[in-house]
Amino acid sequence: MRHSLPDQPATLGADLRALRKARGLTLSGLSGVLGRSVGWLSQVERDKSEPSITDLRQIASVLEVPVSMLFRHAAAPAHEAGHIVRSDARRPIGSKIAGLVEELLSPDLTDDFEMVHSTFEPKSCITTPVTRPTQEVGYMVSGQLDLWIAGAEHSVKAGDSFRIRGEAFRWSNPSSEPAVAIWVIAPPVY
Repeated sequence: MRHSLPDQPATLGADLRALRKARGLTLSGLSGVLGRSVGWLSQVERDKSEPSITDLRQIASVLEVPVSMLFRHAAAPAHEAGHIVRSDARRPIGSKIAGLVEELLSPDLTDDFEMVHSTFEPKSCITTPVTRPTQEVGYMVSGQLDLWIAGAEHSVKAGDSFRIRGEAFRWSNPSSEPAVAIWVIAPPVY
């Protein structure tokens, strides 16, 4: 059973609640899809009950996140929990797009926004535009990306930033080097 200190934010339960809400699902709706009771799901979201590995796989599938996102890779020391994310403790998140590796920089998904570290492999791209009900700002740490935002093409490189407000977008890394960007996304969608 998971227990959270009163001043320490819940982790798994709070993240599951945030993911469920971001996808517009009610407790009743998600529990129905999972074949579990509303009470059970409510207890999981309040960290009163711990789901099995099978439950986590099914929840991750329904919420369209990698199951690894629901696991902690390294427990933060109590005085850092909910405040600090060490580079070796980032959780993988996001899409299953080949050539894109995303890691959560935020301590959890309970804020009004999330920060994501994205690495775009050389010569990787998406050809189908993505549209999300979010506002996003990205900052290029290294490399270069070609972005198509609302049909307009832009090329950004290290030091540049960009904003997407619910518009259709796609990207391409035309370089033979990886590109790294930091994204702030509101509301959290992962």
